[in-house]
Amino acid sequence: MTAALHSTGHLIIGGGLAGSMLGLRLASAGKEVTLLEKERGPHHKVCGEFLSREAVDYLRGAGLDPLALGAVSLSVVRLAAGRSVVDANLPFPALSLSRRILDEALLRRAEHAGCKVRRGAFVESLTANSRGWEVHLRDGERWNARTVFLANGKHDLRGHDRGNATQGDLVGFKMHWRLASQQTAALRDAMELFLFTGGYGGLSLIERDQANFCLVVKRARLRRLGGWDALFSSIVAEVPHLAQRLTGAEALWERPLAVSPIPYGYLASRSGLWCVGDQAAVIPSFTGDGMSIALHSASLAARMYLAGDSPENYHRVLRRHLGKNMWLATTLSQLMVSAAGRTLAPAALSLMPSSLRWIANATRIPAEELLHGAQATPADQESVLL
Repeated sequence: MTAALHSTGHLIIGGGLAGSMLGLRLASAGKEVTLLEKERGPHHKVCGEFLSREAVDYLRGAGLDPLALGAVSLSVVRLAAGRSVVDANLPFPALSLSRRILDEALLRRAEHAGCKVRRGAFVESLTANSRGWEVHLRDGERWNARTVFLANGKHDLRGHDRGNATQGDLVGFKMHWRLASQQTAALRDAMELFLFTGGYGGLSLIERDQANFCLVVKRARLRRLGGWDALFSSIVAEVPHLAQRLTGAEALWERPLAVSPIPYGYLASRSGLWCVGDQAAVIPSFTGDGMSIALHSASLAARMYLAGDSPENYHRVLRRHLGKNMWLATTLSQLMVSAAGRTLAPAALSLMPSSLRWIANATRIPAEELLHGAQATPADQESVLL
């Protein structure tokens, strides 16, 4: 029996924030576009779930109001290392919202705009042919497309690995918790960052007063400890502030989500393929800029493609937008997982609170490079909680 063969003008692999934003913008411009998403429904992802001002602006421009979806406002960053705890005001308004809620809402916006979404479509291979590209799915289905956009997040397609990164020795974990009421109240409005041996993490409230705990750790450290349980115990023992937050807490999942490798510092420079989101750039998570970069790269790719530009030039422009910021963020991330970084960071923030504002601004997409398309009308705003 011959496998089904389908054709489309434009194919997007991946239905996260970048893929959905791209599908929305291309479909809104009248393009025939199909998006392949491997998951069959809403799902969680390893992510700090921090929405910077830039990310919120892009989402509102796409017709989504994160506050209507249940997002929590953040105004304070709190850094804990050993027994030191330091507070500073965030230099910009921020929000926190789970990827399960946010990704699904934006994917629905793309569908509403005319993007054809195929769920449960696991891509096994991607090869060039005389007509453009051919995609083979795990179930045997095949797709031909003139143009392909890679938006498959942190997981690479076979034969299309991103390659080396500046800091590629980290493993990421994520867990959702229900904190005790007193600790929930103490955490409200704050993004708390924790430095520990071989890694760092963050804790903040998301919708429905759940708490997201996300961290990265050196692979060698995880291997020496023997796995998640020993790692988690060691972190709680090393950071009393985190131990206090989790006193009386209920883990909402039996086991954490995990992802590896995480190629911090990666910037794409491929030929022939348009790469967006984590396939285009992976910035260290402590910056809180990952989701804004995903949305920015998708918006930039759509604009340049619709203007008749090439993927090679798009990648050059994106590297120009992000290069200096990425270098600084990755250098700081390497310092944060070192013994010196754990000692120096709280002292530096205590002595120079303004350093946080400088770091935050220096690791963000330059304001003059941000793209803002037509704003959605209030009647188009999505406000359905999933």
